[in-house]
Amino acid sequence: MPLATRTAARTLGVAVRAMVVLTLLLGVGYTAVVTGVAQLVAPAQAGGSLLTGPDGTVVGSALIGQSFTDVDGEPLARYFQPRPSAAGDGYDAGASSGSNLGPENPDLVAAIADRRAQVAALEGVEPGDVPPDAVTASASGLDPHVSPAYAALQVPRVAAARGMSEQDVADLVARHTGGRGLGFVGEPTVNVLRLNLALDDQEG
Repeated sequence: MPLATRTAARTLGVAVRAMVVLTLLLGVGYTAVVTGVAQLVAPAQAGGSLLTGPDGTVVGSALIGQSFTDVDGEPLARYFQPRPSAAGDGYDAGASSGSNLGPENPDLVAAIADRRAQVAALEGVEPGDVPPDAVTASASGLDPHVSPAYAALQVPRVAAARGMSEQDVADLVARHTGGRGLGFVGEPTVNVLRLNLALDDQEG
């Protein structure tokens, strides 16, 4: 066998062996170690932060926004509503994305005006009282949180639909309002799914 051919064969053999070793080490070994450590240290988060309903079935993830609507797509009055979603046809966890429309895009301007009118009508307030996160989708389209201001706007509607006092519902919102990360990063938020599950638990 010519020298050049033997050299090329040895080089190819080394490359293949290196690929196999690195695949096992980094693709399998590293993944197994990280997954194992995560399951030990933070099993709930490692499992997707799944939340269960009163009957024990999984109803969603604390990390992914979802809709609370009836079969016709109308908001359910007894539940707090999330931010709008531009992910797929809406709240599609397999198509996370924003609208990618600029702030002066006429389609976005029209969509925001339409959402503001809808939210104002649903909550019985003036359009100018609707907070920004009630009419704008997040970059992922799957933000599971709303601002305390948007949650507070929804308290009267939810309380009336459930036959609860507004103070009791407001207290639940306060208990489910998370602070800033590390005490100074970001803004306080309310996890919509956790809050709605707490409402169902209290009512049940």
